[in-house]
Amino acid sequence: MKKISDYENKKVLVLGLAKSGLAAAQLLMELGAKITVNDGKAFEGNNEAKILSEQGIQVICGSHPVELFDQEDFELLVKNPGIPYENPMVERAMALGIPVITEVELAYQVSEADIIGVTGTNGKTTTVTMIADILNAAGRTAKLAGNIGFPSSEVASTAKADELLVTELSSFQLMGIRSFRPKIALITNIFSAHLDYHGSQEAYEAAKWEIQKNMTHEDVLILNFNQEKSLALAEKTQARVLAFATGREVDGAYSLDGKLYYKGEVVMAEADLALPGEHNLENALAAIVVAKLLDIGKQAIQETLSHFSGVKHRNQYLGEVAGVKVYNDSKATNILATQKALSGFDNSKLWLLAGGLDRGNSFDELAEYISGLKGMIVFGETAPKLEALADELAIPVIKSENVATALALALSQAESGDSILLSPACASWDQYKTFEERGDLFISAFETAQKGA
Repeated sequence: MKKISDYENKKVLVLGLAKSGLAAAQLLMELGAKITVNDGKAFEGNNEAKILSEQGIQVICGSHPVELFDQEDFELLVKNPGIPYENPMVERAMALGIPVITEVELAYQVSEADIIGVTGTNGKTTTVTMIADILNAAGRTAKLAGNIGFPSSEVASTAKADELLVTELSSFQLMGIRSFRPKIALITNIFSAHLDYHGSQEAYEAAKWEIQKNMTHEDVLILNFNQEKSLALAEKTQARVLAFATGREVDGAYSLDGKLYYKGEVVMAEADLALPGEHNLENALAAIVVAKLLDIGKQAIQETLSHFSGVKHRNQYLGEVAGVKVYNDSKATNILATQKALSGFDNSKLWLLAGGLDRGNSFDELAEYISGLKGMIVFGETAPKLEALADELAIPVIKSENVATALALALSQAESGDSILLSPACASWDQYKTFEERGDLFISAFETAQKGA
């Protein structure tokens, strides 16, 4: 960790705990800051607050008292990414001219390792995992950090100069950077998302674009040239731009005639990719650009991408039961994610498991993607809507109680050579606390079925 003096005796307010707030507070304490922590969750049952309190840090829980700013001359606010800028504490800090950052900025300041920053609407987690797996397979030491579940400031504080931080970055995190500058930055894609937080698509895209704001011609920005907007963005950065695309040659990685290329060199056959789907092809191409920039050979790329089974709950290949392949895409909490998942399958041999929280939307946008399915098993609050759509498209459909019973029903109907895909197109909160809980139940049901086969 770089020994910096920027925070010695500086009064810092850490707003919001969870993993990232805890990591930020502990790093700031190590850097000599005078810290106050404020978290909306009550102290009772707040494990992070108890840990910091035991370490001698002042922790104020249960509310956000703006009068704290009258009692302390704070010089910096480190905000949990999920806390909106409309929060009274954040608004007061900004009104007083107090800088507001997120903990990824702290991570950058102390990291001895170079940072590879990955953002985008979809595919971030899969892509950073692919990149890290390729690098580690080639003998480099790559550590995952950021929005993937490993607080950047915690990982950066122990990373060595010859290591690499492969960091997943959300738009929320990127809004709180000042000097953050990755050596390599990657934007997987940009669609509509998080408008409730950002207020507009323009504000959301501006937050994503922050990833490159401090980059120079010595750094590389990787863009998805399958998206028209990326062509315009390429003209608006100081970084050197490389691209990835499908179906045509670009300056970077691309797929053409069943092969994956990098700058004219064949890297591997598209058919050898372990994960199905156009979106996973894009993720693989993006990972190839990063790998080749770091002089990774084809063997490590081929071995990794041909065996990469996916990130848990993200189009994750679980295995077979009696010749039927089973995939867990519980992370697909909206229609767009399910559309992308379906793109990798032959509908005539696919059973789709879908349903969940009813947010009041229709599923008309899903129609062309599910046309020709062998069958659907539906569950949750949206089961009636999905059943009606299936009936309209003459797709065999069965109602089920939950994801576990849905898998059992699908397996009872499927034939060897078929595939079963859990890709709900809905949030999980009607039946489960999180999409992870939903996916874990599905995995457990698969493991039971596999043992009994």
